[in-house]
Amino acid sequence: MSDETAGVTPDSTEGSNNSASEAKPGKKESFFHRLYVGTGAVDIVGARKRWYVFFALLLLVCIGSMIFRGFNVGIEFEGGTQIQLPAHGTHGQITQDQVIKSFNTALGEAPAETQTVGTGNASTIQTRSETLTADQVAKVKKQIFEDLGPIGSNGKSSEQAISDSAVSASWGDEISRQALIALAVFLVAVVIFLAIYFDTRMAFAALISLLHDIVVTAGVYSLVGFEVTPATVIGLLTILGFSLYDTVVVFDKVRENTRGLLGLSRRTYAEAANLALNQTLMRSFNTAFIALLPILGLLIVGYVLLGSGTLQDLALVQLTGTLVGVLSSVALATPLLVDFKMRDPKYQQQAERVAARRAKAAKREATDDDFDAQDEEQLAAELRKEKAMAAAAGVPARHPKQRPSGKKKR
Repeated sequence: MSDETAGVTPDSTEGSNNSASEAKPGKKESFFHRLYVGTGAVDIVGARKRWYVFFALLLLVCIGSMIFRGFNVGIEFEGGTQIQLPAHGTHGQITQDQVIKSFNTALGEAPAETQTVGTGNASTIQTRSETLTADQVAKVKKQIFEDLGPIGSNGKSSEQAISDSAVSASWGDEISRQALIALAVFLVAVVIFLAIYFDTRMAFAALISLLHDIVVTAGVYSLVGFEVTPATVIGLLTILGFSLYDTVVVFDKVRENTRGLLGLSRRTYAEAANLALNQTLMRSFNTAFIALLPILGLLIVGYVLLGSGTLQDLALVQLTGTLVGVLSSVALATPLLVDFKMRDPKYQQQAERVAARRAKAAKREATDDDFDAQDEEQLAAELRKEKAMAAAAGVPARHPKQRPSGKKKR
């Protein structure tokens, strides 16, 4: 589908496109004013090769980290045993180091991970390790009780205050498989929708941008060492919707600015797309900022108030994905679309006409009033001027009639 040849008159289209991009004569606008009103303060499309290098390096770092560093996957994906106890004991506050020491004393090895969840009297300590037998679990719980004496909800110290749970790796595998199926269905639906609503080139540009967001978000988790849990997978799917929304907003403005462009010679497709980016740039940033506020609140509540848990995992992936999504929708999706469009000979010829018109205008301005006989437009204008002068010279001069000064005889 293509809207470039829609029934829009060139004058009306160019007038609407130029009204937002041309400043008032004699008034110099500041960078921030042009950025806010969207009159072309930032040349993103013109610098797209630099952005491609930036995104390529970012992808290489993320992919390299995923290959060589791997992920810090949660117990839901690896399987294992989790032991949980209150963070208050008969000897006062229980620390993670004390729990690790008791675990090591019981089994001769440290747990895979130990963390504090929650704050205040509701705080607990969780240890995660590979799958333990019932005897091993009993030995660890007995050792922790003897060393630390955790106090349960009834206010008494007992071994029953220490709980354990076993998680099978097959459950995490099932979550991962369902998530991959959902991701594949989502991407196919996105391509079909954008191909129908816009065109196939916009669909592929948006698809590449979405895949970039997935890889970079996963790479950030690998680099920083965030724990990958089922909540992380859910959060990863939710950020794709935000990234797609931002991309569709920009593409819709690009389509509006480029409607009927093939019949015009004032600006190229790249320039019209860059203008659309500038016109939606502040909207994209403001939307991302507003979206980040509740995510930051969720992160603070999940990490500071409640400790590590599902809220923290969900907030971290959404925070990373939102930032990456708004960046890719602005600096990757639209530049890719421009390169895809400029492969079409029709847009190449239109760009040549724009360049020829500008070269002619520059030449006319440089020569000022010098007449160029090879320039058809100047020649035609000069002929019209001569004809008008000749016609004016052939009309006899008109003199007003003078009345006699004397009185008429009767």
